[in-house]
Amino acid sequence: MNSLGFALFELGRREEALEATREAMEICRRLARQHPDAFLPELARSLNNLGWYLVISGRREEALQATREAVEIFRRLARQHPDAFLPELARSLNRLSFALSELGWREEALSAAQEAAEIRRRLAAQHPDAFLPDLAMSLHNLGVMLSEMGRREEALEATREAVEIRRRLAAQHPDAFLPELARSLNNLGNRLSELGRLEEALQAVQEALEIRRRLARQNPDAFLPHLASSLNTLGNILSVLGRQEEALLAIQEAVEIRRRLTQQNPRASLPDLAESLCVHGKVLLGLGRAPEAREAFAEGLRILLPFVREIPAAFRKRADELLQGYLRACAEAGEAPDEALVEQARRAIG
Repeated sequence: MNSLGFALFELGRREEALEATREAMEICRRLARQHPDAFLPELARSLNNLGWYLVISGRREEALQATREAVEIFRRLARQHPDAFLPELARSLNRLSFALSELGWREEALSAAQEAAEIRRRLAAQHPDAFLPDLAMSLHNLGVMLSEMGRREEALEATREAVEIRRRLAAQHPDAFLPELARSLNNLGNRLSELGRLEEALQAVQEALEIRRRLARQNPDAFLPHLASSLNTLGNILSVLGRQEEALLAIQEAVEIRRRLTQQNPRASLPDLAESLCVHGKVLLGLGRAPEAREAFAEGLRILLPFVREIPAAFRKRADELLQGYLRACAEAGEAPDEALVEQARRAIG
């Protein structure tokens, strides 16, 4: 059942994957009650898979519950048999950090990411061929968590190391590791941009975009979301550099892709669309097209408000950015803001 769930998820059939994985988890739970030594590891693996599929599907609270239980089981197993279960504990901790971050629980997310990276660094020192890819994954994740906590220099250091490892791996096995190299290059662009190192950021993101465009041509279902992410980052950086016409082309393509993706999986994709609409609004303001910017910010705000009400810690900051952009665009356009929308936003943001 776990294998079936994975196969269905890879085919984009997410609801069927969730159903198969949940069924596998329930079977394993019954078996683990009778024979814990034999079936607790398989229960933890099922919970780990279930948590990942849930977080990708935007069902964040359920994802956290499943992943926490997987971590608790693997932690007990790793105390008894570290050689067998430390790698799986690290994998669950990495996923736990992502689930916590999605809910806005940043300190706890950082703690889980740091523990995962520490375990994987020890494992990679002993068996580099087996564990360097996992270490790169944890360093990539750690860079994101450090950035969210405002620890930008440390975030850059972790992300650079992830890029270096993944570049070496991609040189040896491009089919397996080029997607991961592009992911870390995109994040490197974000980390450099946060530190004001815009030309370096632009170079990293352009390399990520070039890789992701090739991958999306070969497998659009798997890689279009990642292409949109790089286009979003590129638009942001070009706008800050004052290259507004180029920024507009990039962000329009990101919005177009993310709008299509919301039709397939709205709960997971709508916050990403709101993010791109925010960048779109900023670029339009930079071009002096305030009425169009006003519409972009308003659409993004309306999309994001239900998520802010549900999970304020995760979405409050983006919503406030959209609201401030909307009010500025209204002022520059000489148009009155929609007071009902402004009031709803302020109430949700708090």
